[in-house]
Amino acid sequence: MYNKGLYSDWVPKPVQLLLIVLLLAVVMPLGGVYTGNISHLVSGTGAMTEYFMWANYATTIGMGACMPVVIRIKMRFKVRDKMVLLLVLLGLMSYINATTLQPMIFVATSLFIGFMKMMVTIELFLPLMVMIGNRGMFYGVFYTFVLVMNQVAVYYAAEFSLLYNWQQFYLFTSVLCFILALIHWIFMHNKYFALKVPLHYIDWLSILLFISTFMFSAYVYSFGRQQDWLNSKNIINASIAAFVSFALLSIRQLTLKRPYLSFRIFTKNNVQHGLFMLFWLGMFLGTASIQNTFAVGVLGYDQLTNARLSVLMIPGIIVAGIIAIFWFKKEKPLKMYIFSGFAGMMGYAIIMYFSMVLEFSYDNWYLPMFLKGYGMCSLFISVWFYTLDKLEMDEMLAAIGLVLVWRTFLAVGIFSTLYSWFQYRFQVT
Repeated sequence: MYNKGLYSDWVPKPVQLLLIVLLLAVVMPLGGVYTGNISHLVSGTGAMTEYFMWANYATTIGMGACMPVVIRIKMRFKVRDKMVLLLVLLGLMSYINATTLQPMIFVATSLFIGFMKMMVTIELFLPLMVMIGNRGMFYGVFYTFVLVMNQVAVYYAAEFSLLYNWQQFYLFTSVLCFILALIHWIFMHNKYFALKVPLHYIDWLSILLFISTFMFSAYVYSFGRQQDWLNSKNIINASIAAFVSFALLSIRQLTLKRPYLSFRIFTKNNVQHGLFMLFWLGMFLGTASIQNTFAVGVLGYDQLTNARLSVLMIPGIIVAGIIAIFWFKKEKPLKMYIFSGFAGMMGYAIIMYFSMVLEFSYDNWYLPMFLKGYGMCSLFISVWFYTLDKLEMDEMLAAIGLVLVWRTFLAVGIFSTLYSWFQYRFQVT
């Protein structure tokens, strides 16, 4: 009894598509913390900002850790059982965040949310790819929708925090997850996707080493400035722990019959070039810390007005997505599309460089934020497609976890840390 779809045969196709879109709209922006309400979390819990930066990184690390094993987990359980349980657990994690004042709980729940979010996402990937057909067009639609929902979530997290309190948004997302779990209990089929496979082939020790490598690295990125880098024993110990964890992870992959990660992908030219481009994308995305300092510290914006700047990126994101769909449909070379993305980011950086004045009005944000939205979305789509192109399915699944962590955590973290260090040094000078 196998069924490669998600829903029962009696559910009409338009309703199935609506349910998939609802799932994406709720689950993809879900996180342990939201950049729009970090300042409210800090004032509400009395904890340092660095803890919530660490939690923010933890969500991405959880997603990356889950990616190499998602197919095996997908094939082990019945679709409805797994999806309903994951939605209930995601709802519980959001509820825990709404009721705690301990920053380390936010870090832990963020890691679990990222891990479970990826399991839900893979269920939606396959039917959407079958519906759209073309992998490039699928990335165009998927990333555009996800990035738009992320900006909307940032704004509403800030608005809920301002109108009510920071707990309310977590309660709201928790209730949404429980409602979705109930809906999917009704509409989903209760069959296996394919042949049932055992879980004992999953190397849980490798997963733990992967998580410890990047969680210790995230600690260094988050707390480095606050603890004065190598003058802190904690930072030195965390750096050593990250290095040792990565060394053990690498050695273990070489000795396993079924390795958790494949390092062979890094011998391929497209992967090397893709990681190089994603590194420089991180340079542009890391400027968010400078932008926040300018908007809040210099122009005096409140948190809601600052969060509204994220919404200004949405037109650029949509334009990039539409261009991507036509680009891949016509099967044009990627070079010029990638170039246009970096040109958009460069335009944003140049405009902001010459706009760091007190007379900068709100209307002046429209063009740079449009360019930033366009650049971010076009590069997410094109460089992701280019990096994972020509990889076999097993290689691709192993690569996605590493590339995801590289793109969203390592590259952005390195440059965010660098910018904050320069900012601090120049301020003191």
